[in-house]
Amino acid sequence: MQMITGAGEFGVSWVEHLRVTDLSVGTYSIPAGGTDNQEPHTEDEIYVVTAGRAVLESGGDRIAVRPGSVIYVPAGEVHRFAEIVEDLAAIVVFSPAEYSRAQV
Repeated sequence: MQMITGAGEFGVSWVEHLRVTDLSVGTYSIPAGGTDNQEPHTEDEIYVVTAGRAVLESGGDRIAVRPGSVIYVPAGEVHRFAEIVEDLAAIVVFSPAEYSRAQV
């Protein structure tokens, strides 16, 4: 067992808190009115929204997200948060670990 420390601290866009071979876990936050400039990832990804309200654009769809929303984004799919009307915070899980499939 390992306690993940620092999770939920707001103000930093992306912080990885745990990395093992088959997954990585971090927190992602964007202030209200902010811009999400992320690029598609080479790994599958799950977002668990813990605070805020926004719209997630992914694979040509747009869905409203709020605390409690859980979203799966497959590897390679273009996605980003838009219309961030309240400070947004999410727990992010990558499987396998983020960038572990990236070409060197």
